[in-house]
Amino acid sequence: MEQSSAVWLVILLALVTANVPFALQRPLLALPWAQPGEPRRPMVLRWLESLVFLGLLGGTGFVFFRLISDALVLGDAASIALFALKITAYIVLCGLIMAYPGWRARGHEVQKSFLVRLIEVLVLYGLCGTLAMALEDNLGNRFEQTWEFYAITGSLYVVLGYPGFVLRYLMRRRRRTPARSSKTAAARQGSSQGPVKNLPETS
Repeated sequence: MEQSSAVWLVILLALVTANVPFALQRPLLALPWAQPGEPRRPMVLRWLESLVFLGLLGGTGFVFFRLISDALVLGDAASIALFALKITAYIVLCGLIMAYPGWRARGHEVQKSFLVRLIEVLVLYGLCGTLAMALEDNLGNRFEQTWEFYAITGSLYVVLGYPGFVLRYLMRRRRRTPARSSKTAAARQGSSQGPVKNLPETS
């Protein structure tokens, strides 16, 4: 894969995945604590499920990092198709694993907090970064990075998720505000008029 193609693939994938936690109400992670609306389960089982879930995600990232970084792309159609198949399999498998918490909570209206969405963004940043490092290693010019690199790329990843944040929190709050203000104005108008007194009839 050429360097420009790898860069655009990572940017497009980062743009999509950074907005997924805000676009979806269903949970993407099996967390060790219960979210509002989730079915009640024993604490030990919840912690065990969370550890297995995170282990599967981490193991998938490690295995496909080795498969993609060590892949030999010769330029022919077969090697390119096999390389693209490995990338697609990594994305699909991560998506299937992260779809399990939503399937587990089916039939329940789970209310995700902002903290949970932020954790989902960080996990997706790690998965997307794993693919980026694998592609960089495959191109043969991978460099060791310090904490400044991860701070900058993490900030850029959060910025890419800003459209989803606006749709989830700012736009919906703005739609609810006029309705509430109209009800408040009507109530104030009714209270200002005061109670209507019954006038005596005149013959």
